[in-house]
Amino acid sequence: MSKILFVLTGADHWTLADGTQHPTGFWAEEAVAPYEAFRAAGHEVVVATPGGVVPTVDKGSLAAEVNGGQEGADRIASVLAGMTELQRPLRLEDVDLGDYAAVFYPGGHGPMEDLAVDAVSGRLLVDALASGRPLGVVCHGPAALLAAVAEDGANAFAGYRIAAFTNAEEHQAGLGDKAKWLLQDRLTEAGVDVRVGEPWAPHVVVDRNLVTGQNPASSAPLADELLKKLR
Repeated sequence: MSKILFVLTGADHWTLADGTQHPTGFWAEEAVAPYEAFRAAGHEVVVATPGGVVPTVDKGSLAAEVNGGQEGADRIASVLAGMTELQRPLRLEDVDLGDYAAVFYPGGHGPMEDLAVDAVSGRLLVDALASGRPLGVVCHGPAALLAAVAEDGANAFAGYRIAAFTNAEEHQAGLGDKAKWLLQDRLTEAGVDVRVGEPWAPHVVVDRNLVTGQNPASSAPLADELLKKLR
């Protein structure tokens, strides 16, 4: 059994352009679907957050309308309740990358608040990318890539093809005009090659050891691609 590191946001809000705090955290499906896939394949999951805080789930991600109905929402909530790893996260500062076969970053708007500027997470991403071990990042999780600065000052992911939550999706979700910045724009400015798929449809991009997904619907297929690299 290999260990897979889940790096989750420690934020419970996202500060908007007008200074208001939008309640958020991590997106349930983006943690649950890969968790189930990795556990079913026999891997152990270890959770880490900045400071070791217990991560907050975005309440919006538990709603029936984003989970295919109430039955789906209830199932997601049930799996989350059973993910005891979420209740005892490691401090991201204490993580030894050598202990893990792969690294995975779920999304939610939380990473826009903390991981986008977290130097410890940024260094972990730089090292994970250089190590060649499978690295998966989904939806707003790629905000963390913005903190992955190489020794020459350039973004370590510059030139990599990725998928990430798009400007179109942010606007359709109703937060595009309220955001301080948009993820697709900021990644592009950093030299990352963002490949845009249809809004809300599964879209996964694989480039070397990096596997990225555009939105919540991409989390399960991303997990499948990551598992292929662990075989």
